[in-house]
Amino acid sequence: MAQCNLWIRFGRDQSGNYAVLTALTAPVLLGIAGLGTEVGVWSVKHQTMQSAADSGAVSAAVAYYIQGNNSNLSVQANAVASPYGFVNGSNGVTVTVNQPPKSGTHTTTAGAVEVIITQPQTRLFSAMWDSQSMTLSARAVAIPASSWGGTGCVAALSGSASGAIGTQGNAQIALNNCSMFDNSSNASALTAGGTSGISAYSVNVVGQVPSASAANISVTNGIQTGGPPMIDPYGNTSPGSFSGCDQHNYSAKTTVTISPGVYCGGINLNAGANVTLSPGIYYLDQGNLQVNGGATMTGTGVTLVFTSSTGHNYANATIGGGATINLTAPTTGDTAGIVIFGDRNMPAGTTFKFEGGASQIFGGALYLPKAAVSFSGGAGTSTGCTQLIANTVSFTGTSNFAIDCSGYGTKPFGFGLALLVE
Repeated sequence: MAQCNLWIRFGRDQSGNYAVLTALTAPVLLGIAGLGTEVGVWSVKHQTMQSAADSGAVSAAVAYYIQGNNSNLSVQANAVASPYGFVNGSNGVTVTVNQPPKSGTHTTTAGAVEVIITQPQTRLFSAMWDSQSMTLSARAVAIPASSWGGTGCVAALSGSASGAIGTQGNAQIALNNCSMFDNSSNASALTAGGTSGISAYSVNVVGQVPSASAANISVTNGIQTGGPPMIDPYGNTSPGSFSGCDQHNYSAKTTVTISPGVYCGGINLNAGANVTLSPGIYYLDQGNLQVNGGATMTGTGVTLVFTSSTGHNYANATIGGGATINLTAPTTGDTAGIVIFGDRNMPAGTTFKFEGGASQIFGGALYLPKAAVSFSGGAGTSTGCTQLIANTVSFTGTSNFAIDCSGYGTKPFGFGLALLVE
């Protein structure tokens, strides 16, 4: 009986079971934990690889836009992927650059660049379940600004104005193969009232476009609202320094050629004046540039800087209907690409009126970051190069813009020089 009780007690004794179960399941538990760690490492590495592919594609697309050819795209993509730890030909890494892409939805998009990064991985714990090789892969496609309308020709920098860009009456605004950017977050950031119309590659607004205004806008690539603000392309550009006065209250009535320098009190061109500006920078220190109907102002390699040596009475401009303007910016130097430069220190809303109509031609950028610009002008052609960047822009008559800017020295602007699309 005693021996029988011992066997019964032994059968009921559960002490030590946990130790036995732990010993039996430990390899499985360790394997699962190891596999989780291994998958986590792969996930982090794949995220880094995707960032490298994204950056490489964007950088290569920018290089294509700037250079106009695909001769260095692989070099550019590899140079960007390398700091992420993915060097082509090292540790099994392959960085492939295709233009055009060989797959996806942009195989026929002009300038599109595809970057594919691959690298085989050594299996550790996962080899217990799968002996096949494991390869991580990341792919990205970017297109240059010239292919998606990222290069703008009209921009308003105000962050809050209602009607930061607006049209009046029956004004027809044609942006030939270029885009409009409006940084205002206002619910009526862009307005196109009456029978006016805007045609553009795309319209991009931080705030909103009222539905009635949107009905007057014709775009190839849509009206984008609620987006990020555009970066000021000339935000770091300086017009240089000046001192003294070379001319006081300059006025012209006949045919004359003038030289660069400091024009204190402004420049006035009366009807019948035919003024040629020699190449260089013209500083208008206070006063006004007044070009009346019937007057002509021409010049190549010219920048007009509107400023004030006293911090008051900043120079501004009024170009009347019937005036003939044909000014082209310098292609080199501090003000390369800029034909009109407004001092950033002038009060916001300083009035500039460029209303010369079809005979008003600017080759380069009108850069007036604090000005309220009224504009009507530009020849009705898809060639030429005109950028208008101001605090606010009001179109008062038919206006035409184009950005065939090769050789003008301008800086392209938009949300970026390349757009990541896949």
